[in-house]
Amino acid sequence: MKARLIPVYFMSGKNEEFDQQLANLKDLLAPVADFLKPVSLGSTLPDADAVVFPQLLGDAFKQIDELKKIDLPLVVVTSEFGTVAMWDWEIVSFLKAEGLKTFAPYNLDLTKAICKSLAVKRDLQQTKFLVFQDNPGEGFQADIFKRFYWWEERCTQDMKKKFGVTIEKRSFKEFGEAAKQIPDQEARKAWRNWDLETPGVSERALNSAIKIYIAVKRELAGDSAIKGVGINCLNESHFSDTTPCLAWNMLFEESGILWACEADTVTLITKYLLHKSLDVPIMMSNVYPQLVGQAALKHEKIERFPEVAHPENHLLIVHCGYLGVLPKCWSTEWNLRPKVLAIVDENASAIDARLPVGDITLTKLDHTFSKLMTIKGELVGYAQFPGSDCRNGAVVKIRDGHRLMDSFYSHHILLVTGHWGPQITNLARVFDLELEEF
Repeated sequence: MKARLIPVYFMSGKNEEFDQQLANLKDLLAPVADFLKPVSLGSTLPDADAVVFPQLLGDAFKQIDELKKIDLPLVVVTSEFGTVAMWDWEIVSFLKAEGLKTFAPYNLDLTKAICKSLAVKRDLQQTKFLVFQDNPGEGFQADIFKRFYWWEERCTQDMKKKFGVTIEKRSFKEFGEAAKQIPDQEARKAWRNWDLETPGVSERALNSAIKIYIAVKRELAGDSAIKGVGINCLNESHFSDTTPCLAWNMLFEESGILWACEADTVTLITKYLLHKSLDVPIMMSNVYPQLVGQAALKHEKIERFPEVAHPENHLLIVHCGYLGVLPKCWSTEWNLRPKVLAIVDENASAIDARLPVGDITLTKLDHTFSKLMTIKGELVGYAQFPGSDCRNGAVVKIRDGHRLMDSFYSHHILLVTGHWGPQITNLARVFDLELEEF
């Protein structure tokens, strides 16, 4: 998956300097971009994701009308280091002031991130997300689950309109029955290729979890367009004797398939945009600000929040008893453990894993798919409450909890290790998203 870039030159600028810089860019950006045949400004452009200028000239001021006819983003990478040359700041500023979507990356990693985002934007037009569900909201905890927007047809259609991605729905009931029919021997054979810790998980529970992995692989077989998957695993958990947590870990580490707990497609599209564009570790979980107070404590069956200074600026992050579904490859600690939540089968299991402490970004698309929220935070540690629904949750510090309470999009949030402000800013511009930063 690479960006398709058209090198464009000014009539007075197709010279040795242009050719040398283009050759340099082809080498620097080989993993993330394919360069089409150069064309002169004003020519008909072939199908591509963006125009790239290896060289800018003062001609841009005189030929602004021709530049405005380009219906593609403009990427200016005019230095030998794969960045914008500082001598081009005036022209770049001029182009932006004239309303042209112009990218002027100032380090090579940012240039690569822009190329990846452009490629993802095109790739989504042929991408499917597969979800297993039957009657969302009608199962367990209906009073809660009926409130969620991601199951609405309007949400599916708006996502398709904005990003091009198709949501394909299949029966969870039928899927769950098919998984149960997989022989234990086949599950044990598949497990031989894996080295994962499963303390306290019975052989039967482990086999059931592996069968979900096998069953999902069968559903994905033959359709390379499916690049994300989810199951309504809590609300309709009566259709299965286990949970898909282990399967999501195995499928991601094996083939890069992304997942969304509870078949939350809004979370899945957000995760897809960020991971595929920035190649960052990313996971979903529930967010419980300490400002929520008793409502959050009751839901997690705990008596108090972790003791911290400035509790109004702290969040407890926990999902299904632990931090949430996190692949081992991104974890500092990882174990598959027996289930915690009462809503799932007694035979089910859950991942107990940890992200590294330190800088973290919380992010999510809004329900209109026009805004992207990003919150800079710090993962300061972990909190354990034995016998509760929070056996091992993350404690995250942010700058202004009160402001966040007025701005939340959802109880589901995505966690990205590190701070990625410039990369996310350019991603938002590629996808025409308003960035709401905290």
